Amino acid sequence: MRVFAALFMLSCLLCGLTVKAAQIEDMQLDAIADQGRALFANATFNGNGKKCESCHPNGGVGPGRSPTGKVLASLSNAATIFPVYKTRQARVFTLEDQLVNCVEVAMEGKSPAYGSADMNALIVYVTSLSQGKPIDMGGLPK
Repeated sequence: MRVFAALFMLSCLLCGLTVKAAQIEDMQLDAIADQGRALFANATFNGNGKKCESCHPNGGVGPGRSPTGKVLASLSNAATIFPVYKTRQARVFTLEDQLVNCVEVAMEGKSPAYGSADMNALIVYVTSLSQGKPIDMGGLPK
């Protein structure tokens, strides 16, 4: 019986450490999402003066408009639809590819490098917009 009690206490201790580590990781991820939100709202990436919010107002959670006037869907579902095959480019686009395209085409800027801290922060922020939302694959039968 003592062995069982000792094992139980040990497992509780280990679970407590695991929970604390997960909480620390969540706090770090939240901080990175905050950095991404700041870039999304303020960075022009040395382009034409536009920011991500120029086309995706309200932090990207509502509909927006492209520079050509095309209506853009909310980014609240973006993390669920990438990667996606784009027929016009005849290739698969990841969320990271899409962010590069937005910065370099719509904003006429220099996008953060693939895998850089700024790119990762933008990806974490845009992905955070999908948390807790139902998955909508954009027209696929439900």
